[in-house]
Amino acid sequence: MYRFMSLISMVLALSSQAGVMCDEAGAQSPRDIMRSEGDHAGLTSTPRGSTAMHLCNIHMHSSAEHKGPGFNIPAQSPQHASGYLCNETFDLSPEMLKDTHKGQGAYKNVKPGDTIEVHWVFTSCDIKPGPGLGSCLNDHCKDPLLRVESQVFLLVNDRKAADFNAYTLNEEKVFGFYQPKQLPEGSGTPVLYKGSTTGGNYESPICSAAEVSWSVRPKCVLLDIDSLHQWVASGNVFNEDKPHVSRTLVTDTALLSKMSALR
Repeated sequence: MYRFMSLISMVLALSSQAGVMCDEAGAQSPRDIMRSEGDHAGLTSTPRGSTAMHLCNIHMHSSAEHKGPGFNIPAQSPQHASGYLCNETFDLSPEMLKDTHKGQGAYKNVKPGDTIEVHWVFTSCDIKPGPGLGSCLNDHCKDPLLRVESQVFLLVNDRKAADFNAYTLNEEKVFGFYQPKQLPEGSGTPVLYKGSTTGGNYESPICSAAEVSWSVRPKCVLLDIDSLHQWVASGNVFNEDKPHVSRTLVTDTALLSKMSALR
């Protein structure tokens, strides 16, 4: 009965971000990836590598939803009511912090010096990439395996920083699967754990019903904010034009899966 109800809840959670009571949900996200404690069993399914799944969605959150070695400064401004900032936030040069768009860039509600967490969402369903997590399932596949690849970026005014266009949707499938052009490298060995979808709709006692295999890179990467504006201005199938609200860090070990210590 629990599994049947969880399938219904998962469909609702992915299509509308509806939640369930936390005592009925699976292991939750986001979490402090520097802490391995967890009392929840986590996923009931076997995780799958992202290269054998379809990229169904790319979206961003304001501030880092997770807490990690490279992003552990609490965000306290009204724009970043929850989450964490990259450790280098207060070490940026005046030139890196210069907002050449004067707050009017295509990617809204961000400026140089802001932290965002980008999620590449992968699904086992045979779908086409699109807006929202509802794009990760369809009428013929309502119980997908889900994987999220996560990278935290520090936005800067610097053309020498990483270019977001290098991480966007590949125009052609790779071995039959929709994939990003590439995923970020050089930001540490990803931490793998079992959790859920995230976002500002979930706050105890309401949790996410969708089960997710997470891969979270532990260090921040400097990202050229102009490249993000360019990606949005040129149009994207995900309809992304501003960061989503971050979910408050989950700390209750009853809602966290046990994971290996950070490598």
